[in-house]
Amino acid sequence: MNKKVLFIPLIAFLLLAAVFAFQLSRNQQGDDPTKLESVLIGKPVPQFRLEDLAEPGKLYDQAVFQGEPLLLNVWATWCPTCYAEHTYLNELAASGVKIIGLNYKDDRNKAIGWLNELGNPYLISLFDGNGMLGLDLGVYGAPETFLIDANGVIRYRHVGDVNATNWQQTLQPLYQQMQQEATQ
Repeated sequence: MNKKVLFIPLIAFLLLAAVFAFQLSRNQQGDDPTKLESVLIGKPVPQFRLEDLAEPGKLYDQAVFQGEPLLLNVWATWCPTCYAEHTYLNELAASGVKIIGLNYKDDRNKAIGWLNELGNPYLISLFDGNGMLGLDLGVYGAPETFLIDANGVIRYRHVGDVNATNWQQTLQPLYQQMQQEATQ
């Protein structure tokens, strides 16, 4: 057997170890490993036609994202983190933040019950039972929140729950900037 062949697994291991070391060093230099870039930043919300969560047969399309800045919150009843963020979303809505909900790959009746029990922060609740709009948005899971400007353009994607810390540090300044742009 050729002795060079014996070194192939060692070389493959060393290459893999180098890749892992590089990724670890990037994360230690302040990169956020939970930040998932979206190819849709700066682009309009994808075209869709979805039913209202509570009113089957009532259809919405991407025009719901025109006119004023808002948040698109992707949520589901099977998502424990969505449950954790729901109280804060209710607080944001009560303070005047405009939020549209996208109920993602969920049971419609459970979702309606959830909103009836925990409060409904959403101006509109879209039902994405098969997850196709979520797929078009590049959603990995719930919760995810998109900031959408008055022209229906996606400006930012937040993966994970919306809470007081990330709202004040990241999302609120972007939301306020979009509001100022909408009035100019």
